[in-house]
Amino acid sequence: MSVVAINALSVPEPARAELEKRFAERKHSVDGAPGFEGFQLLRPVAGGDQYFVYTQWATREDFENWRANRSSAHESGGKQPVSEQANLLEFEVVDLGD
Repeated sequence: MSVVAINALSVPEPARAELEKRFAERKHSVDGAPGFEGFQLLRPVAGGDQYFVYTQWATREDFENWRANRSSAHESGGKQPVSEQANLLEFEVVDLGD
């Protein structure tokens, strides 16, 4: 059963372009991770300051292994963070049958 991890990032207006640039620079950095199924960066359009980083994994174990073994450089590349707050949401994809 696939699992989805969504990181909700609070990003002030002046830092949004920098956040998007950083994600664009490393958009394929997770592609080779075992069990990785996809990634999207979602930009707020109806007010608010939250971006959502959506990733999908084949299993919870694949996600947990990637999380435990990623380097701290993956997060910010040694640069100052542009988000003010981050919250991780985790879900299982419900199999609704055919």
